[in-house]
Amino acid sequence: MTQGPFLYDDGPEPLHTAPPQKRQWWVVFGLLGIVLVAVAMVVTLPLIKGSAEDQSRDAADVFLRALAADDTETAHGLLCESERDRLQPEDVAGEYLRDGGTAEITSVVRDEDEGEAARRVTVRWADGGTSELVVIPEEGPKVCGFAG
Repeated sequence: MTQGPFLYDDGPEPLHTAPPQKRQWWVVFGLLGIVLVAVAMVVTLPLIKGSAEDQSRDAADVFLRALAADDTETAHGLLCESERDRLQPEDVAGEYLRDGGTAEITSVVRDEDEGEAARRVTVRWADGGTSELVVIPEEGPKVCGFAG
């Protein structure tokens, strides 16, 4: 024991007088918390990003608006990799834009020919004609040519 004057009459007591307790429940609660957060993220992700149809509609809409505004760089960036390799930015409008320039998206359906994740976006042009764009998920939805 140590000698000397103490603040209290008793000598210093050992700090840990009880046997150690095993409290490993916090590990279980921590793991449960991580699992709950992961499940919540999986459930809410489609609500935040939208369905595949919504994403395809948005990508096609931005693509067509960029073409109508003569923004070929943006339109070229929204093409899938094979189309970007095939076309230069200045060639995109000639390949995809019809006379009249303005278009309205009328429907989005799953494209059975291109695969489970591909969508066909039906576009009605100002001249009354229609066409179907194929939109595939490739680091986000990308326009990948015309259907058929």
